[in-house]
Amino acid sequence: MGQPVAVAVKPSSTPGIVRYELNRNLGGMGHDRYRSRDEAVGDRPAAELARRLFDTGQVDRVHVYLNMVTVDLRKGMTADGLDEIIESLYIYYRPGFVPPPLVMPEEVAPAAAAAGGEVAAGTDPLLARVPAELLARSAAAKAKWFEKKNG
Repeated sequence: MGQPVAVAVKPSSTPGIVRYELNRNLGGMGHDRYRSRDEAVGDRPAAELARRLFDTGQVDRVHVYLNMVTVDLRKGMTADGLDEIIESLYIYYRPGFVPPPLVMPEEVAPAAAAAGGEVAAGTDPLLARVPAELLARSAAAKAKWFEKKNG
């Protein structure tokens, strides 16, 4: 799943610096500068891309501004393969990838409502996020429906 990022390599007059123009923005209006992998913290696309580029061992610095990625190559290195890393940034399923198993939440609410009782928010982690007032209104409506259905 996911869509590849279209990447165009732009010429640079400075040796050892490669610029990539992408078909989508990776950052906001601010400049994201990374001088090492340790500085690429967080789950933002720019930080993830910087980590992947640093993991190649070919990169000294990464700069992201909107849809432009500027890479300062390590001395003696080339940019071979860096464009493929950028292109596959949003690709989630890769050959050989096994997705995690789908775990369905327990159906606590329907069972409790059918019995005419109230749903305890602590019984299901998903229900813990629902305000108690809404759970009570839902349980009351389901109980009313259950009574009407069963006469």
